[in-house]
Amino acid sequence: MRERWIAIGLVVALGLFLIVMLVIGSLGGTNPELEHYTVADIRGGATPADRFGSSEVRILGWYAELAGDCVGDDGGSDAGVAWLQRTCPLRVLVTDQPAQDVTQAQLEASGVRLAAPNGQPFPSRATPGGPNTRGDELIFVGHFDDTAAAGCVPDRLERCRNTFVVSDYTNLLR
Repeated sequence: MRERWIAIGLVVALGLFLIVMLVIGSLGGTNPELEHYTVADIRGGATPADRFGSSEVRILGWYAELAGDCVGDDGGSDAGVAWLQRTCPLRVLVTDQPAQDVTQAQLEASGVRLAAPNGQPFPSRATPGGPNTRGDELIFVGHFDDTAAAGCVPDRLERCRNTFVVSDYTNLLR
């Protein structure tokens, strides 16, 4: 009889310990490295620059790049903001994996534009010609509303503010 009460006491103690650990674990909030937004989340609602400001954000999506097939300019003569306001190469994250014959207009209409001050880091080319697309979703880390946006020409100011400035990216599986 005594052993039964000891066993019941141990089970109750273990249950209480687990409940306490769950409560303590939930007090810390979510690990920022595990929190991410999809392209649909970013494109829905207010503009990304207004929603997120320049806070670090992680976006999950399908990467696509158009270089040779891209139509546009190199961002103008001001090297300080050319990287942010250039049209080509076009780098975007989209909700679904794009087809190999995707057009620039389709990518611009459905994607989140990406840029980086040094042109890095972006995935290397997957195939020699056509759009550069990847076979899996990627998570890009960066921010909107970069300080360089203030130097963009007035016609491109909003596009510059809402361009995602990439600092890093990773595959979903590490």
